[in-house]
Amino acid sequence: MSDAWLVVGIVGAGTIALKSAGPLLLGGRELPLRVMGVLALLAPSLLAALIVTNTLGGDRAIELDARAAGLAAACVALLLRAPLLVVVAVAAAVAAGVRALGLA
Repeated sequence: MSDAWLVVGIVGAGTIALKSAGPLLLGGRELPLRVMGVLALLAPSLLAALIVTNTLGGDRAIELDARAAGLAAACVALLLRAPLLVVVAVAAAVAAGVRALGLA
């Protein structure tokens, strides 16, 4: 067995343990309302943080390039209440256009 498969097995076992820990520890009880409120906000805030760091993050500096232009275009499309597929297409087109023109 290679080291890669060993790591895959360990990560898989850890994932199963974490997913089964919640139901086992709670035993069918409901979480308090305050905890549910915090849990509901975790996913969107984590997603926003990942988007910002992957779009603007450079080597210890903020980089404004085609990715930032695509993100800005996506934000405008979202403000105009465009469907998600259109938002993605607009962001990709703007980023590709900026790269093709050599602006960033």
